[in-house]
Amino acid sequence: MKPQASALTDDFDDPLITNEEDEAAHEEDVWFLPGPLEEEPDDLPPGPRAEPPDTAIVDDWAKAEGGHAARLARVAGRLGALDDRLLRGPEGWRHRLALLEAADLSWLNGDRVSSDRLALWVSMRLSGAQDDPNALAKVGWAVRRLTGGPGPKADLAAFLDRRDPENIEDSAERLKDRAGGWLDVMAAAADLHPVTRACMGFHLWSLAGLGQHGDQMEAAVTASRIAASDGSGAIFAPLAIGGAGGLRASGLPHERLVCWLDRMNSAILTAMRTLDNIEVWTCRVALNCEMGNPTKSTAELCP
Repeated sequence: MKPQASALTDDFDDPLITNEEDEAAHEEDVWFLPGPLEEEPDDLPPGPRAEPPDTAIVDDWAKAEGGHAARLARVAGRLGALDDRLLRGPEGWRHRLALLEAADLSWLNGDRVSSDRLALWVSMRLSGAQDDPNALAKVGWAVRRLTGGPGPKADLAAFLDRRDPENIEDSAERLKDRAGGWLDVMAAAADLHPVTRACMGFHLWSLAGLGQHGDQMEAAVTASRIAASDGSGAIFAPLAIGGAGGLRASGLPHERLVCWLDRMNSAILTAMRTLDNIEVWTCRVALNCEMGNPTKSTAELCP
């Protein structure tokens, strides 16, 4: 009996031959697979964009500083002159300027405490019937921070005399976290001039959640200490002596920095004139006390 030929081909190199109907049926069987990417329309809404880091604001302040380098240099020079004068002068000069600065800063919160009333409160805790003890205590804190003690970089919470309550809720943001975020931004701006850093820190204070019901005195005192951080005679840089208008600036960083520098320049000049008046008054008192002593000359009494 003659064997029949096999219907299968022995050539394994030839591809499997199918007709068009078989291909269509095969595509219908895999209908659950996604089609080519280029054929699918992009109908999805755009996803959330990544927010820039908090330290990105430093670049804007760096540009503002570069645009006003001449004005900044003039203010820094006058602050250096004030620092040298206070370094060679008596301790009472620093205390007097701190009283004037704190008294003018009190106007930011509407307390309007005069320097004379503040001096009585700081020295003897004396207050009048019309005085607000809370306002005097707040301005008294400003005097203590403007006359000495560690700066805000060491421990901001201790500098502010503020602590989180023991029974704070877990969902509430703690002062330590808010202060840490603000300090991180200030550390990122280490290459900026201290005066520029002070201005930036003041205007970022409320954004960091450190302000209490719009209280700007803490921010101003902290900024004044930062601005004078490179000095050795002046513990703080005058910001409000003669008026605190420069602390209410708004707008872009370069606009705020211009107003800040102009106000600081005016405050430093006012502080220097105050020291001149104190020196003249001291000389007159010495002359009156030594009128009956002919052995001392005017040059010796008023060097």
